[in-house]
Amino acid sequence: METPDTPPMSQHVARPPVLRGLPLRLGSFWTSLPPVLRGMAWMGLSGLSFSLLNGLMSGMTREMQPFQAQFLRYFFGFAVMLPLLWRDGPAAYAPNGLSGQLWRGVVHTAGLLLWFLALPHIPLADVTALGFTGPIFIMAGAVLFLKEKVVLSRWVAAAVGLVGVAIVLGPKLSGGGGGWTLVMLASSPLFAASFLITKALTRRDRPEVIVMWQAITISLFTLPFAVTYWVWPTPAQLAWFAVAGLLGSFGHWCLTESFRLTDVSATQPVKFLDLAWASLLGFLLFGDVPGWTTYAGAAVIFASATWMARREAAGRG
Repeated sequence: METPDTPPMSQHVARPPVLRGLPLRLGSFWTSLPPVLRGMAWMGLSGLSFSLLNGLMSGMTREMQPFQAQFLRYFFGFAVMLPLLWRDGPAAYAPNGLSGQLWRGVVHTAGLLLWFLALPHIPLADVTALGFTGPIFIMAGAVLFLKEKVVLSRWVAAAVGLVGVAIVLGPKLSGGGGGWTLVMLASSPLFAASFLITKALTRRDRPEVIVMWQAITISLFTLPFAVTYWVWPTPAQLAWFAVAGLLGSFGHWCLTESFRLTDVSATQPVKFLDLAWASLLGFLLFGDVPGWTTYAGAAVIFASATWMARREAAGRG
């Protein structure tokens, strides 16, 4: 029986004062940040998601033919978005012009064919480090094709970051046996072109639309390669590909949101931080122990990204 000193059973227990209004304060803090910092944060979250995805896919490509793994990864990326398509209807995901979505699918698929072919032969940390060559291609393309003004500090940050990448990869390339490394390196300018197309598409389509059509187009374009080597996956493998679909779709949404908020070139130095995630996952999943050059390169990369973020926060560019 309730007494005057006892709150009604239906009344919620009051939250501690420190937690009251916390979501609102966090939301206000987030929206108060400059767009460039929010874009860099989305890029960092995208990198974490893709690092988890790369670790998962590196394992799957050791169990099945890489081209089949590539198709299943994007097919499930589309499958996990079907509830959104069902809820909102196809009209909500109609792009403002189909040609850009198709071109993006073609270019990204070409990069993926090279990337997945080399993936099972290269340690995860090195896979990520090779991907860091992309910012130079992206920055150059942003200037040439998107007419972005890339300030000097961004070029300096990217250049210093690439010095860190060179420290990581130098011994591997000079020691011979770098054929698969060069195959994966060749995918970098193709991915850069895909990201630049994505940036252009954000001017007319929502991130959800772009991610949806990426999953659709790449699934279609990679299907012929997968059928050639098709072996029916096990239920456990299908479950892992469903997880890969979630990680990939979320990562690409974060990436597209980052491109929507700020210049492509401003977000690129943040990607250098992905090496830390890749090194940790490579050790936990496959027992890869990075050498001292990986740690030295990671330190240079981290310094580059941190310096860039501080300058952007201060508005100095």
